[in-house]
Amino acid sequence: MNKPFQFKQFTVNQDQCAMKIGTDGVLLGAWTSVEQHPFSILDIGAGTGVLSLMLAQRSHAEVIEALEIDDSAYEQCVDNFEQSPWNDRLFCYHASLEEFAEEIEDQYDVIICNPPFYSETFKTKSKQRDLARFQDAMPFEHLIESVAVLLSESGLFSVVIPFSEEQQFIAMASNAGLFPKRITRVKGSPASELKRSLIEFTYSKTEVETSELIIETERHHYTKDYIELTKDFYMKM
Repeated sequence: MNKPFQFKQFTVNQDQCAMKIGTDGVLLGAWTSVEQHPFSILDIGAGTGVLSLMLAQRSHAEVIEALEIDDSAYEQCVDNFEQSPWNDRLFCYHASLEEFAEEIEDQYDVIICNPPFYSETFKTKSKQRDLARFQDAMPFEHLIESVAVLLSESGLFSVVIPFSEEQQFIAMASNAGLFPKRITRVKGSPASELKRSLIEFTYSKTEVETSELIIETERHHYTKDYIELTKDFYMKM
């Protein structure tokens, strides 16, 4: 798991990061809209920096900034940025989201985040304890409040969360004046349950465009939709 992850146009070292490259991040990086030709992008909780790197490949944004609080992950992110073809457009801050939101006066056209959360497999029988553990990593409320400060007026906020948290997250976001524009719900196979929600928020209330994405028809047999979404990144797609 510690081996460098080789994408088509860049490599990501991940031996210093708790959060390894996973399907959630790659889906989010490929799914996030860059149709409005963003000038500035912010990646919250960057980890390896994979989301920033994917958006650097997909867009002409001149400012792509990442935020990482963990020392080792921050150093690895900086290193991955420096070794990439887009190192002149990428920058990582070593700070907490709270500090950053208070100090930075800039606003961003796209904010992207793959927040840490406990996977459903770790759930215990105590609902309260699960909620506390779940919210520990980066409380959703705190994330949303910061995004509401940092997002430009016509900007997009793009996030991946467990499907089970979708309604609660949307309710919190609407309290902060952010409304869903696009939702794609993800399941591993046709028969499996919905696992993740990819959600794009804006400040304006519009009709929500919803879709469903299935990753595999059977083990290692990927669906056309999944291949289409990730083919610019994965070596074998």
